[in-house]
Amino acid sequence: MDTAADDTVTDGSRGAPDGPPDDSRTKRPPRDRWTRRPTLPDGARPYLPALALYGVTKLVGLAVFASLLEYAGDYKGKNPRFGGGAHWWDVLGTWDGWWYLQVAEHGYSPSLVRLGGDGLFTVQQNSVAFFPLYPALIRMVSETTGLGLYGSGILVSVVFSFVAAAGIFAVVRLVAGARAGTVAAGLWAVAPGAGVEWAVYSESLFVAIAAWACYAVMTKRWVAAGLLAFTAGLNRPTSAVLIGAVGLAALVTLARPASRREHGIRGPVYAMVVAPLGLLSYIAWVGYSTGEATAYFTLQREGWAHFFDYGAYTLDVLRNLAVGKGDYVFAFSTPDLLSVQLVLALPFLIALMLRKKPPLVLVAYTLATIITVLGTQQMFGNTMRYLLPAFPLLLAPAAALARLKLPSLAVFFTTAALASGWYAHYVIFELGVP
Repeated sequence: MDTAADDTVTDGSRGAPDGPPDDSRTKRPPRDRWTRRPTLPDGARPYLPALALYGVTKLVGLAVFASLLEYAGDYKGKNPRFGGGAHWWDVLGTWDGWWYLQVAEHGYSPSLVRLGGDGLFTVQQNSVAFFPLYPALIRMVSETTGLGLYGSGILVSVVFSFVAAAGIFAVVRLVAGARAGTVAAGLWAVAPGAGVEWAVYSESLFVAIAAWACYAVMTKRWVAAGLLAFTAGLNRPTSAVLIGAVGLAALVTLARPASRREHGIRGPVYAMVVAPLGLLSYIAWVGYSTGEATAYFTLQREGWAHFFDYGAYTLDVLRNLAVGKGDYVFAFSTPDLLSVQLVLALPFLIALMLRKKPPLVLVAYTLATIITVLGTQQMFGNTMRYLLPAFPLLLAPAAALARLKLPSLAVFFTTAALASGWYAHYVIFELGVP
């Protein structure tokens, strides 16, 4: 027994130096806080592949767009308000972008000026048709950074496009996994109409809000969902579909005893009450400022020829295009043909999305978006752009593509990125009216 004890002690202390133990190999001197390398929070790491894919793909598409603009040279002879400018990048601030920049610089002057007659446009166009959140952010960024309004508008759009891509990744990851979420972010970069994501347009801001509002509903963060839907109401009139989807999801949660016990009542009720206030407040302000309660809707219908007609205009366009005619309002041959292909693909995309059994909020938001777009008289060629917020349609294609190996995915996204410079950028800005 003694020998065993001695052996144990001897083995444990063999080769140990005299004096206190040297722990220099286990304890390193503290590094100066200014020399530490910045590290990302662990929660942000899963988003990096999606954001990298989105950013690289968008850059490729933008480069192709710029080369096409320079090759054609047509933009140099066009009005700076309508697809023209001194430099190719000026095109990104034209059309609706011009109106947003006017609001950012001068604010609003609400009025309904009757033009007389019985034509398509009987009211003078007014900037109050463009909601205030995006131009307010442009003005704030400009005053904070010293950038001009155009540069600030591009910066806001680019930053929020990445926020939107992250939101799309987060939503799709919950339904189909992280790899599918990454692919979905890349698909949104090359979707038809994606050229406005990095232009002076409010789509990137809206999709960022919508995607994270849907995510908040899916994760039962009702206060956040309500606030995001409220914010969306200050950005675009189509926020009504998001507000409705959030409200429906909250109502269903309240109607089910099990979910009501699990999540309580106050959160869903808060979301239902708060969500529509932004949209209603702005429409009410326009009515008060002009002296006509329905001024916003009058302006949209008689000043911009945008109104819900239960699909009559869409059907008219489809019938004309089917027989090779252009006898319809706002005819633009190339954008219209691309939009027809997208419309024909919608039933297939919807069916595939429903097979994935996504949460109610995604189904309601997507279907309401599609009904609103196809049921409204507008420029048919812009269907590509107007359906850009319907990101849940990417769910099934993303899940399918996620099964491919990396080389195949690289070939797909390289091809799509190059092609998007034409169909998603050049077509809508130079061959149509975005």
